Amino acid sequence: MSDFDAIDALLAASGPEAELPPVAERRALREALHLSQAQVARAIGVSPTTVGGWESGREPTGEIRDKYAYFLGAARERTEPEAEPERESSDGSATDVADADAHSSADSEAVPLARPEPCVLCGRPATEQVEGFPQHLDPAQCAPATPAPEPTRPTPAPEPTRPAPAPATRTVRTPGRGERIVPVGRRVQAASDVPDLIGDAVSAALARADGDVDAAAAALLKRAIPDAMALLDETRKGGRYDIVAHPWIPDVLRKQSAKGADQVWEGRPKWARPELPEGAHEVIALDINGAYLSALKTHLPIGQLEHSAGFDHDRRRAGVHLVTPPEWHHDAVLPNPLGNRDEPGPLWVTEPTLRLLLRLSGPKYGLCDPPEIHESYTSGATEGLLEKFRVALKDARDRAISEGDEVTLEYVKAMYSKFVSTMGESNYNRELYRPDWMHLIRSQAFTNLWMKAFKAYDEGLTVVRAMGTDELHVIGDWQSVFPEGRGVAEVKVKDRYTVGRDGAAQAEQGASSA
Repeated sequence: MSDFDAIDALLAASGPEAELPPVAERRALREALHLSQAQVARAIGVSPTTVGGWESGREPTGEIRDKYAYFLGAARERTEPEAEPERESSDGSATDVADADAHSSADSEAVPLARPEPCVLCGRPATEQVEGFPQHLDPAQCAPATPAPEPTRPTPAPEPTRPAPAPATRTVRTPGRGERIVPVGRRVQAASDVPDLIGDAVSAALARADGDVDAAAAALLKRAIPDAMALLDETRKGGRYDIVAHPWIPDVLRKQSAKGADQVWEGRPKWARPELPEGAHEVIALDINGAYLSALKTHLPIGQLEHSAGFDHDRRRAGVHLVTPPEWHHDAVLPNPLGNRDEPGPLWVTEPTLRLLLRLSGPKYGLCDPPEIHESYTSGATEGLLEKFRVALKDARDRAISEGDEVTLEYVKAMYSKFVSTMGESNYNRELYRPDWMHLIRSQAFTNLWMKAFKAYDEGLTVVRAMGTDELHVIGDWQSVFPEGRGVAEVKVKDRYTVGRDGAAQAEQGASSA
């Protein structure tokens, strides 16, 4: 490349950026061509969630922006209504439809007849015709027809029952193919429509490793994050809401330093019963299966968080809230729903924590006063945003357990655990930046553990410890309260130890293992 070529390339690169349509139009153009985000992403060379970000307000740059602008421009041309067709006049010149209509109206003037013919209106002789039909031009010349006697009107039959209205429809224009009618709303993908990406990945890894289970498992764990994102994209096809992958985030959800934390308190429990019942007792340490997997079913904000102030809680929205928590007077038998927090005063909590506090302050439980809400960052929410993603992982986990497939089991566990841990500020997952979701899912896992602790207490068990997301220690007939097994809705025994005056050594051993 010569110096002048290099200068030309530099000038071309520094030119004005390609213009993009407004944000609201980008998704409409794609859907008008019946294209998915994944199809557009493959053509441009990015991920589907990146395309979703562009349709939600993010702006691409550089060569990627040029490609996206080219796609949107072509999509707009294909979806614009066609211009009125031109007609060719008798002298060969083009004329538009309006001119043709004017000529046709001129051709409809009256023409004299060589001899009178019956008028098409009254039957009397007429001397002119219009558009080939003999008729009187003056209405007064038409003799009124003798009115026929009005027939006896029959008794009207009872009106038949009106059928139920058909589902509402909307017209979707397919470029170059006329119009077709489709039901209102978007087709939701059935569970059976989701390809078995997990099974395919495991089979491919085993094939590449020549059947070496350890090598295949190691390779699968390395690709757990991108594979989880691919599964998320697949399960969201046809969903009612698009995932906003990179929204604006308020400062309370941003880390205060490179190694610091943000201002949101997740309510992680680390509780031990201060006084044990007299005598020696066997404690069963229960492990809650798939804690983060179950927590994927929680109310997640769909779009960008919006600020509000006041004491009301809108259950149709979700996010983070600045609250003054109520006092907790049950530490002797149950953990504090806020976890171990010593600092007094207001704090930022997540949606699951707030809902738990409101629930416990209601008439059914009556365990505390309601929290005082000062301000919130929320968005419209749904509990089913990740439901198909969760079900796909759960089904794969269940199959792996039933078939004794430890490779798939560890792969699935890595997919959902790393998915949750890297959706915040992480260099391992650039496709999704939702620290609000990360906090909410973690807090939902803590909330689920608290509810299991309360269930044990309510059924007469003695709750000894509650730790993290999945560890619950109890005294009593736990099998009458919790089903045992490896399923997501089941628990398994992690440890057994003895506490009390006759088992001090065992108690210390159990505490250290916890």
